[in-house]
Amino acid sequence: MGYTDIMATAPETRQADERGRISLGAEFAHCTFLVENDGGTIIIHPARVIPEREAWLYENETALARVRTGLAQARDKKFAKPPSLDAARRLARRMGDDE
Repeated sequence: MGYTDIMATAPETRQADERGRISLGAEFAHCTFLVENDGGTIIIHPARVIPEREAWLYENETALARVRTGLAQARDKKFAKPPSLDAARRLARRMGDDE
C-alpha cells in the first residue's frame, strides 16, 4: 500500500525520539516525502523522485508516449515478428558476392 491509498485522518499527537524522528506508521513504509520547515510549521508532502538520468524522458512527450505504447503492447503480448534468419543469411550472401 502506498501513500495514495491512505485516507485522511484526524490529527494525532506523535513524540519525536532522541534523534528527532517521528514514526508515520507502517502504512508509509518505503514512501518518499518532501519536508518543509515553514517558520516553525513542518509540512510533509508525499513525493515521487525521478533519477536525473531518467528525467529527460518525462520532458520529452514523444519519447514518453512511445515508451507507454511499448509497455501497453508488451502487457497485451503484442510482439513484433522476430527477424528471419534465412532472409538475413540470403542478404549476407548477396552482399558478399558484390565485393
